[in-house]
Amino acid sequence: MTRLPAVVPVTALGLAVLLSACAEQGGTGAAPTGSEPAPVTLPGDADVPVLQVAYTGGFVTPETLAGRLPVVAVYADGRVFSQGPVAAVFPGPAWPNVQVQQADPGTVEALVRRALDGGVAGTSDLGTPPIADAASTRFTVTTAEGTTVREVYALMEGAGETTGLTDQQQADRAELAELFGELTDLPATLPPEGEAPASYEPAAVAALVRPWTAPDGDPALDPTVQQPEAAWPGPALPGEPTGPGVSCVVATGDQAPAVTTAARAANQLTPWRTDDGARWAVTFRPLLPHETGCADLTD
Repeated sequence: MTRLPAVVPVTALGLAVLLSACAEQGGTGAAPTGSEPAPVTLPGDADVPVLQVAYTGGFVTPETLAGRLPVVAVYADGRVFSQGPVAAVFPGPAWPNVQVQQADPGTVEALVRRALDGGVAGTSDLGTPPIADAASTRFTVTTAEGTTVREVYALMEGAGETTGLTDQQQADRAELAELFGELTDLPATLPPEGEAPASYEPAAVAALVRPWTAPDGDPALDPTVQQPEAAWPGPALPGEPTGPGVSCVVATGDQAPAVTTAARAANQLTPWRTDDGARWAVTFRPLLPHETGCADLTD
């Protein structure tokens, strides 16, 4: 069996060329001369995500499963959501660094076409490399004609793995890994349109809640577990059960910015105190435009 070289995230040069070609053709999304791709018709609803890349599963906590954000999400109106850099400190910040920027219609069409041509529309068996407890990468494309989903287990962890995989499976996985690398670098390669990437200010924030307990170690000796309390500014905790030992509530209206502001001043180990004196550990998950509540996080 032929061994394919290891696949690593690419620099998105190919994607940049594609987007540049679309811009040169007036933002129509048309392909460069000599190719005739099928036309892409986007949904009419601006709040429909037409392209999403997200992790699913893996050996992580229930709140991590529910609180994951897409790696990238592109909406029909050109809004592009991605995860910005986070300081490498412990404990890490409580608030995720979600960034939003704007793409023109031609670029959105080109991205959808790139994803469909880059393996998302495929139906072949992608195989399962012998790697335990890894996450799967899910690609979702939605057009006016419907939704296409392609999910692959251990996409990047299994790059270059040949055990138990056919040559065709390796080739198909390499194609999706290349697409993943391009889309991961998408915020840096989008043509300029409007303002630069900005912090996302959500209209609603989900809080994934469990009783607060000190991390392993003696609180009297370990300063990392001596966390100052913060008063909880959102809806009543703990909310409705959403996973083993985890509950969920959603802050909306005036409570959404209050929770956002408080979370930005906290870290992942902050104990959140409610009026009854109880202390809670909270994982914050800003809801994206197409999401309405906790049920959207438990797929």
